[in-house]
Amino acid sequence: MNEHIHSAPAIHQAHATAPPLTSDQLQQLNQMWEPLHTACHQRLIPGASAAVYWQGHTWHQALGLAVDTAKQQIPVHTDTVYDCASLTKVIVTLPLILTLIQRGMIELDQPASAHLTELRSGPHRQITIRQLLSHTSGLPAIGDFHSTIRTMPEVIGEISQMPPAYTAGQARVYSDPGFILLGELFTRITGLTLAEGAARSIFDPLQMKLSLFTPGKSKTAAIAATEYDTHTGTHLQGIVHDENARALGGICGHAGLFSTTGDLLRYAQYWLEAVTHTAPIVPLQLSKERSATVLSLSNQLMQEAVSTQTPALPGVRRGLGWVLQGDEADVSGSCLSSTAFGHTGFTGTSIQIDPRRQLAIVLLTNRVHYGRQQSIQQLRRDFHTAVSKALSDLTDTGQRT
Repeated sequence: MNEHIHSAPAIHQAHATAPPLTSDQLQQLNQMWEPLHTACHQRLIPGASAAVYWQGHTWHQALGLAVDTAKQQIPVHTDTVYDCASLTKVIVTLPLILTLIQRGMIELDQPASAHLTELRSGPHRQITIRQLLSHTSGLPAIGDFHSTIRTMPEVIGEISQMPPAYTAGQARVYSDPGFILLGELFTRITGLTLAEGAARSIFDPLQMKLSLFTPGKSKTAAIAATEYDTHTGTHLQGIVHDENARALGGICGHAGLFSTTGDLLRYAQYWLEAVTHTAPIVPLQLSKERSATVLSLSNQLMQEAVSTQTPALPGVRRGLGWVLQGDEADVSGSCLSSTAFGHTGFTGTSIQIDPRRQLAIVLLTNRVHYGRQQSIQQLRRDFHTAVSKALSDLTDTGQRT
């Protein structure tokens, strides 16, 4: 371990598009990063790449290490690529499924068995696409699809026969198998893999140039390492951390996406634009030829995605894919508005969006680099709160000057 790096994490600021700041204002603004510095000092995380959008201004920071092993210490940069884990659900699978709804190819309240024939012979024949998206389908949280070699059709067949964890619609259990079904549903209807669909309908039109599935060894130098893998005798780097996604080729509805804070902030800005009915926040400058399906999603459909789908379930506020403010799994912190929504990833990633404040926050860490015992739920809350307070202080100071 490089003690010097951990006692003073490396910081790289890519850019900040912001109003002119006084030295006092800049000092106030820098307070938003303090929870991340503390987490690095305490070795809760090896490092982080973070980005904030607020009312037309953006700030990017990178600190600490992307790789911290006995043989190698590689600092984080603002364009370091991270394994996004379950952010795949809301960055890729959700918009692709919404695209099919927009086109009239599927319906939210249609049984998924209309397109996944394996479901017709099991206990999940009536679960709907809405229930899969809101994690209220009755499917269990997880399954072991990696201990023995299985193909995707075999996995879909196995999911179709899983005993329900509860009656569909009567509870919320966060379910990877549910999003595996949604990813396969997209592929069967369109003939495209999720990677192909994402590239055409999300990454290219939103200019998310560093987002991809299965990056491979050629790109590992720019990718943060995740957990130590006993099979390979090294830390995973450029190989998806999730075991089920890895066994299925790295392209799944629940995990597999690799991305950067800059790319994810662009995606967050697209949602802010859609759900607040504002003019484009960041002009995408797309030609008609490059505009893809995801850009034609209606505001109404995207508003539905961030509206509660679980009004009858105490303590549960789930949208379509998204975790809404006040849900049991909400990590928005104490200062974001009631309109906030977001999602997290097991590897240490998160995205948080607050339409009322015109605020988006992306945090990418590789918290599993030191082992799965590292929890960063409180760090996420502390960081979102620190960002909110720093921006509030900036506004107050600006009004006084």
